[in-house]
Amino acid sequence: MTDALDLLAQRLQHRFADTKLLQTALTHRSFSADHYERLEFLGDAVLDLSISAMLYERLQDQTEGDLSRIRANLVRQETLYQLALDLGLSQCLRLGEGESRSGGNKRPSILADVLEALIGAVYLDGGFDAALALVKRLYQNVDINPQMQAAGKDAKTELQEWLQGRKMKLPVYSVVAVLGAAHQQSFDVECRVDELRCAQRGLGGSRRAAEQAAAAAMLEQIKAKGIT
Repeated sequence: MTDALDLLAQRLQHRFADTKLLQTALTHRSFSADHYERLEFLGDAVLDLSISAMLYERLQDQTEGDLSRIRANLVRQETLYQLALDLGLSQCLRLGEGESRSGGNKRPSILADVLEALIGAVYLDGGFDAALALVKRLYQNVDINPQMQAAGKDAKTELQEWLQGRKMKLPVYSVVAVLGAAHQQSFDVECRVDELRCAQRGLGGSRRAAEQAAAAAMLEQIKAKGIT
C-alpha cells in the first residue's frame, strides 16, 4: 500500500500538507466512518467548475448547450472510471472486508467517486488553483473537441437542456436515503424541479446512478403530462 500511495502522489503531482485528507479520500464507508463521501460531494462541484473553465477557454465558438453536453461527457462515470484506473486508484483504496471480497476496488462507481473525492481533497489542501491544475493534468490526454457533443447524452443532461431551453432553473438533486449494508448500498435520490412543481425519485448503486434514474423519471413525468 505504501508503494502504491507513493506512486499515486507522484501521479497527482500534489504534495499534501494535510495527509489525512488523502487518506480520507481513499477510504470507503465499509472501512471507516471517516470516509470519502463528503469530499466526493465537494470534488464533484470543483470538477464541474474546473471542466467548465477549461471548456470556456478552449472551445470559444461553442454555445452553452454544446458546452454542457461536452462537459457531461467529461464528468460521466465511464470517463472518471478510466481516469481513476490510469492513476492506479484501485491499488490504493481502503475497503472493508466484504466490499473488498466483492471486488469493490474495481467497481466503476466507487473508483469514479474516489477520483472526485481526491479532487475535493486537493481543493481543501491547496485551493482552487491546485485543484484546477490537477484536473488539467488528469484530462491532458483526453481529446476534448466539439464532436464530443453528439455522444453520451444521458438523462441528467437531457433534463438540464430541456429546462435551459425554456429558461427554467436547473433541477435540484438530494439524497433521501442510503439503504443496505456498506458493501451493497443503494441510494434513494430525489430530483426536484420547483418551477414545474414536480419531484421524482430514483434508486441506484451509487449516488450518480440514482441521480440518473431520478432524472429519467422526471423526463417521463414531463412527457406524461404533455408539458412543452
